[in-house]
Amino acid sequence: MTRTEEITQALETAFTPQHLEVIDESEQHRGHSGYAEGGESHFRVVIRSPKFETMTRLERHRAIHGALGPDLIGRIHALALDIQA
Repeated sequence: MTRTEEITQALETAFTPQHLEVIDESEQHRGHSGYAEGGESHFRVVIRSPKFETMTRLERHRAIHGALGPDLIGRIHALALDIQA
Protein backbone atom coordinates (compact mmCIF):
# COMPACT_ATOMS: atom_id res chain seq x y z
CA MET A 1 0.00 0.00 0.00
CA THR A 2 1.35 3.46 -0.88
CA ARG A 3 1.57 6.29 1.63
CA THR A 4 -1.16 8.09 -0.30
CA GLU A 5 -3.42 5.07 0.17
CA GLU A 6 -2.47 4.78 3.85
CA ILE A 7 -3.30 8.45 4.47
CA THR A 8 -6.59 8.16 2.58
CA GLN A 9 -7.65 5.02 4.41
CA ALA A 10 -6.77 6.40 7.87
CA LEU A 11 -8.61 9.67 7.30
CA GLU A 12 -11.69 8.04 5.78
CA THR A 13 -11.89 5.67 8.74
CA ALA A 14 -11.43 8.37 11.38
CA PHE A 15 -13.52 11.20 9.94
CA THR A 16 -15.95 9.85 7.30
CA PRO A 17 -15.25 12.97 5.24
CA GLN A 18 -17.67 14.56 2.81
CA HIS A 19 -14.64 15.55 0.74
CA LEU A 20 -11.07 14.24 0.84
CA GLU A 21 -8.09 14.91 -1.41
CA VAL A 22 -4.64 13.53 -0.68
CA ILE A 23 -2.23 15.22 -3.06
CA ASP A 24 1.38 14.08 -3.46
CA GLU A 25 3.32 17.33 -3.97
CA SER A 26 6.73 15.68 -3.71
CA GLU A 27 7.82 16.45 -7.26
CA GLN A 28 7.44 20.17 -6.56
CA HIS A 29 10.12 19.77 -3.89
CA ARG A 30 12.75 17.97 -5.98
CA GLY A 31 16.17 19.07 -4.78
CA HIS A 32 14.85 20.32 -1.43
CA SER A 33 15.40 18.80 1.97
CA GLY A 34 13.36 15.67 2.60
CA TYR A 35 12.67 14.93 -1.06
CA ALA A 36 12.67 11.21 -1.76
CA GLU A 37 13.13 9.76 -5.23
CA GLY A 38 9.81 8.28 -6.29
CA GLY A 39 7.76 10.79 -4.31
CA GLU A 40 5.47 10.26 -1.35
CA SER A 41 7.43 12.62 0.91
CA HIS A 42 5.41 15.87 0.66
CA PHE A 43 1.61 15.85 0.88
CA ARG A 44 -1.30 18.25 0.89
CA VAL A 45 -4.57 17.05 2.43
CA VAL A 46 -7.89 18.78 1.81
CA ILE A 47 -10.58 17.36 4.08
CA ARG A 48 -14.16 18.34 4.95
CA SER A 49 -15.99 16.56 7.76
CA PRO A 50 -18.71 17.52 10.24
CA LYS A 51 -16.54 15.89 12.92
CA PHE A 52 -14.39 19.04 12.89
CA GLU A 53 -17.27 21.41 13.72
CA THR A 54 -16.56 21.75 17.44
CA MET A 55 -12.77 21.62 17.16
CA THR A 56 -10.36 24.52 17.16
CA ARG A 57 -7.75 24.73 14.41
CA LEU A 58 -5.13 23.19 16.70
CA GLU A 59 -7.48 20.37 17.75
CA ARG A 60 -8.19 19.62 14.07
CA HIS A 61 -4.49 19.34 13.29
CA ARG A 62 -3.90 17.14 16.32
CA ALA A 63 -6.84 14.93 15.31
CA ILE A 64 -5.39 14.45 11.81
CA HIS A 65 -1.95 13.61 13.20
CA GLY A 66 -3.53 11.23 15.71
CA ALA A 67 -5.53 9.46 13.00
CA LEU A 68 -2.42 9.00 10.86
CA GLY A 69 -0.35 7.76 13.79
CA PRO A 70 3.34 8.23 14.61
CA ASP A 71 4.60 5.56 12.20
CA LEU A 72 3.01 7.12 9.12
CA ILE A 73 3.75 10.68 10.25
CA GLY A 74 7.38 9.62 10.69
CA ARG A 75 7.57 8.54 7.05
CA ILE A 76 6.27 11.87 5.71
CA HIS A 77 8.58 14.86 5.40
CA ALA A 78 5.88 17.53 4.95
CA LEU A 79 2.12 17.57 5.46
CA ALA A 80 0.04 20.64 4.56
CA LEU A 81 -3.52 20.54 5.89
CA ASP A 82 -6.68 22.30 4.71
CA ILE A 83 -9.31 21.22 7.26
CA GLN A 84 -12.92 22.41 7.31
CA ALA A 85 -16.11 21.27 9.00
